[in-house]
Amino acid sequence: MEAQHLLLAIAGDAEPSTRDILAEAGLDHRAIRAALDREFEQSLAAAGVSLAAFDLPRTGPVGTRDPQPGESVRLAIERGLASVARQAEVRPAHLLLGILSAQVGTVPRALALAGVDRAALTTRVEQTLAGGRA
Repeated sequence: MEAQHLLLAIAGDAEPSTRDILAEAGLDHRAIRAALDREFEQSLAAAGVSLAAFDLPRTGPVGTRDPQPGESVRLAIERGLASVARQAEVRPAHLLLGILSAQVGTVPRALALAGVDRAALTTRVEQTLAGGRA
């Protein structure tokens, strides 16, 4: 499990403030998934691999496996928690802030391909957290 999976989970979560923040940026679950798919195809193309040349099945749900957090999830959580005074205050917006703070990786590349202003989105999350609505 990596940061992009955490971002998809936040986008699909019932918590309204983060869902609304993402929606304002044009990032609902479907749009994030599409951006991640484009990033995947572009990354493969950079290595000289075209998805069109292969009949690969779409990925499905994880199933019964117990996914373990990858390095990008650990870093997102660490960065997100840096803005929390007490562990009991952790909300999805803190995790979103941690995800958005990454300068490199799948999520920043996918958001760039989607035309998202990551700095503006980060500012919006910070404002929401400062107002206590997240």
